Amino acid sequence: MRIALIRQRYTAFGGAERFVTNALEALKPQGAQLTLVTRQWQAQAGLDAVICNPFYLGSLWRDWGFARAVCRELARRDFDLVQSHERIACCDVYRAGDGVHAQWLANRCAALGAVGRLALALNPHHRYVLAAERGLFESPRLRAVICNSRMVKEEIRRHFGVDEDKLHVIYSGVDTAAFHPGLRTRHRQAVRERHGIPTDALVFLYVGSGFERKGVARLLAALARLPGAARALIVGKDKHLERYQRLADHLGLAGRAYFTGGLTDVKPCYGAADVFCLPTLYDPFPNAALEAMASGLPVVTSTQCGAAELIEPGRNGFVCDALDVTALADAMRRAAERSSEMGVAARRTVEPLTLAAMSACLVGLYQKLLGAR
Repeated sequence: MRIALIRQRYTAFGGAERFVTNALEALKPQGAQLTLVTRQWQAQAGLDAVICNPFYLGSLWRDWGFARAVCRELARRDFDLVQSHERIACCDVYRAGDGVHAQWLANRCAALGAVGRLALALNPHHRYVLAAERGLFESPRLRAVICNSRMVKEEIRRHFGVDEDKLHVIYSGVDTAAFHPGLRTRHRQAVRERHGIPTDALVFLYVGSGFERKGVARLLAALARLPGAARALIVGKDKHLERYQRLADHLGLAGRAYFTGGLTDVKPCYGAADVFCLPTLYDPFPNAALEAMASGLPVVTSTQCGAAELIEPGRNGFVCDALDVTALADAMRRAAERSSEMGVAARRTVEPLTLAAMSACLVGLYQKLLGAR
């Protein structure tokens, strides 16, 4: 089974990249051969790469040029299936790991004023992505869409009218052996000492790049409403990091909010925390939420997050509107009060979502598609 996976930017911190890594490990026993089609590549055992890196200036040219280069390259090669993680029409399978851009823009507009909404409407890159998205879902070549949540499935059907039989919900798998409640014993003290966090402090963990979309400003605002013993450990990359550090200081959170930057290994941070918090404005289904639950952390997230599908409020976490800071602060407080009990329930929730389970779903879909040829 020869499968090409298209991902333009491949970094150590992204959810799609972790999906590729997990899929690789899960599919190797099935004899699948995976080739990554990307702009840049850091060698990884068991995965070949085809580099498509045409010159560009600006994000619109970047995405348009990469799509053209990939489609030309694939026309010269022989794969059983081409699976894209980008909005590119020359694929058989599209994994909608980035969700629906049209829905993300709608959610973002709800958080902006009139000037911000006008800027979004006039942005040529957004217009390109919307056109590429529609072209992808209307492509006669497209045979299947892998949705990482029911939320994304319904958004695709609502925005583009894609047939039900093309839409397949396959949750990402989580390595429940690597992410487990024992991380608390192994890493809690060391991580807290490294950042100067008191042993008895309540720590809310955030993991994710792209702070605006994933709600770091709202997390800080909610933290400022909690008692002084509460802390936030914020893990992830953002080009406006200093802006959020200044916001934390402005809110009186000096010594209470710790920014680590991007980390290749986040397991110690799960071990150091009490609650995982992701008040995202839009997130199809973050791997970090699965990892946190597997590590025994209750999850506080938003109704605009696919991970909310796994949350039973009051049992393994809480869900609130992304823009409601008062509700967010209350959910964080309630989760912290019962973090141990709810963390046990969170772990049980994700135990069925193993890499093997994901592998079985993917292989089943691939075999169905290949058998239907």
